Amino acid sequence: MNRISNKIGLLATVVSIFFATGCNDFLEETDPSNFTTDSYFTQPAHGRSAVNAIYASLREPLGSGFGGGAWMMTEFATGLANTDLGQAVNSYFVKDLRNTSDNGYGQTYWAAYYRGIANANLSIEKIPGIPAMNAAEAAKLVGEAQFLRAFYYFNLVRMFGNIPLVTESVNLQSPQLKPSQATVEEVYNYIVADLKAAEASGLPWADPSGKVSMGAIKSLLAQVYLTMAGYPLQKGAAYYELAAKKAEEVIDSKQFRLFTTYNDLHNPAKKNVEENIFMIQFKTQILPSGWQVSIIPYNKNISQYSDETGGIYSTADFVKSYDSADLRAKEKQFFYTKFTDEADRNKVVDLGGNFIYKHFDVTAQTSTANSDLNWPVIRYADVLLTYAEAANEATGPSVKVYESLNAVRTRAELPALAGLTKDGLREAIWRERWYELCFENITWFDMVRLRKAFNVTTKKFDNYVGHKFSYGPTVTARELLFPIPTSEMRNNTNLKQNEGY
Repeated sequence: MNRISNKIGLLATVVSIFFATGCNDFLEETDPSNFTTDSYFTQPAHGRSAVNAIYASLREPLGSGFGGGAWMMTEFATGLANTDLGQAVNSYFVKDLRNTSDNGYGQTYWAAYYRGIANANLSIEKIPGIPAMNAAEAAKLVGEAQFLRAFYYFNLVRMFGNIPLVTESVNLQSPQLKPSQATVEEVYNYIVADLKAAEASGLPWADPSGKVSMGAIKSLLAQVYLTMAGYPLQKGAAYYELAAKKAEEVIDSKQFRLFTTYNDLHNPAKKNVEENIFMIQFKTQILPSGWQVSIIPYNKNISQYSDETGGIYSTADFVKSYDSADLRAKEKQFFYTKFTDEADRNKVVDLGGNFIYKHFDVTAQTSTANSDLNWPVIRYADVLLTYAEAANEATGPSVKVYESLNAVRTRAELPALAGLTKDGLREAIWRERWYELCFENITWFDMVRLRKAFNVTTKKFDNYVGHKFSYGPTVTARELLFPIPTSEMRNNTNLKQNEGY
């Protein structure tokens, strides 16, 4: 028998799978040490619980505390984030462009996502062979697993470049315990194949429980094509057209819509519906979300949380760069600069910075200290802007491009745009992405695929390499990727470190 270990080493060394206790709640997990691949996957319920386990890796980077949080890595890399948490050295290494392969944030992503890939590989292999499993249900479960595997690889390849491509379950005797790196194009081709297969799985357009849906699959595929059109692959017009068509399928489905108020972005009652196409799932009292302590100021006594870390907030220069009429930059929309005192809610405290309100759980901060918020991964606003950018690049300005862009602008109480050249519209769409999708682990990926950075002073776009952050440091070519973690390099001598680290 092939004993499943609950440890993960360099990669997907020994397959670990976090089996859920039931089919109805895929947030609950139990110790897998009593299971083997031979004794499990013997009844249909095992298929559901095995796929539930794949989702667990989504949550790991979002843990936060006085050491910071891995999710902050791609935010500090934009040059648009600040921190008051002096002991979170990993944040400063990224923020000040002094990063090294010892950074624990990168290690968290690498280990968590390859663990998710290992679990996906096992599920994809084993579920179709489960006795008495309904074929249609098996196809849907495999579709979920394929989406999640594609998502993990999409993030890893963008963060780390040439990475190992592990496509089957691994045991202690497997030659893939210490795999070599695949090319970036090989990884992207595998991602596309997974998502195309997931499209044929029969999953519903939307899933209010938070599981993978057809809307999520097509939205992610649009993002993948958009990225492949740009750097580093530079596949150009044909892939912009593919991205536009895939995003258009989501728009034309009429299954999703923008929220009418930004408050719904952090309203637990709006999880997994309307604008929220795919989210990382949390549940108060069971698996509460972990970033609330990081988006409140350092020890200002405004919160029911005992830890107020000041872990991450926006630079003042970025918030000032918004149009003065832009609703998103107004108090308690995307950011907040004041809040009431924890001991006296009639007293207002000046926080001394622009803290992130779009992820703020009001009930948890003022009452329960136990957040029920999900983390947004794919919002409909992103799909609209993906379509607008891709379609403009493929065929130039059109009525539908303007409709998609202006839907996002109208909610922000900004005037509709019209009559721009292709180049002018391109930069208008980019600006909208920076302003709308900030602090959602998206902006740095945009910077790298475009090789552009937003200059908060000129409100124009600089070349990414050579761009100077508003607080001093200048981006070099090495910042196009993050370093492969030291522990992974040590354990697998087949890996080659990224240039400059």
